[in-house]
Amino acid sequence: MRKIIVAIDGHSSTGKSTFAKAIAVKLGYVYVDTGAMYRSVTLYALQQQFISEQGEVSEKEIVAHLPAINITFRYNKEKGASDTYLNGKNVEREIRSFNVSQYVSRVSAIPEVRERMVHLQQEMGVHKGIVMDGRDIGTVVFPQAELKIYMTADPQVRAERRYKEMKEKGSDVSFEEILENVKHRDYEDEHRAVAPLRKAPGALLLDNSRLTPEQQMEWFLQQFAKIRMDDY
Repeated sequence: MRKIIVAIDGHSSTGKSTFAKAIAVKLGYVYVDTGAMYRSVTLYALQQQFISEQGEVSEKEIVAHLPAINITFRYNKEKGASDTYLNGKNVEREIRSFNVSQYVSRVSAIPEVRERMVHLQQEMGVHKGIVMDGRDIGTVVFPQAELKIYMTADPQVRAERRYKEMKEKGSDVSFEEILENVKHRDYEDEHRAVAPLRKAPGALLLDNSRLTPEQQMEWFLQQFAKIRMDDY
């Protein structure tokens, strides 16, 4: 049976990556975490002080150093998932920090950054059999994807999820800060000049505000079955 590309877009903190990883495991597909790629570029920019303490982003410096940024994924047997490596170092924990979350939308909006990441992502999908999530997968990276999904959820619900996740990691951040960050990222993602967050033509809407992971997977398998039926 032929393999396909599953493209998942949507708002922050909707659980896109967790959902995409589960789908990849279920189908035996390769999972590509595009969000981790942009977060890695943002982390690099922070480490190199291309983002000032006042929050000013030096686009010129980031673009100039793109050739020096190498992002790879390595399967972690203990986790049953892939870890993100930035220039050979495991940065899976660092890229999920609140500090990175504050700037990733601005860094990912830089045209040259998106161009470089999209090129790498398209190379990964040449042979299909992949699940990829992000902000512009169905609209820009793989508009020809056989199955496109647009995920969303109520901002309050997403903030609660993110707050719980951050507290479990020991971060000292308030719920109000998280909620404001969620709303701010939504606005920036939807209003950026390059590849703004949009529901791709033909994409299926999945609002998981009140859905369990099991219910989401059941929904996905139903949609996947419909796609596979078209093979016959």
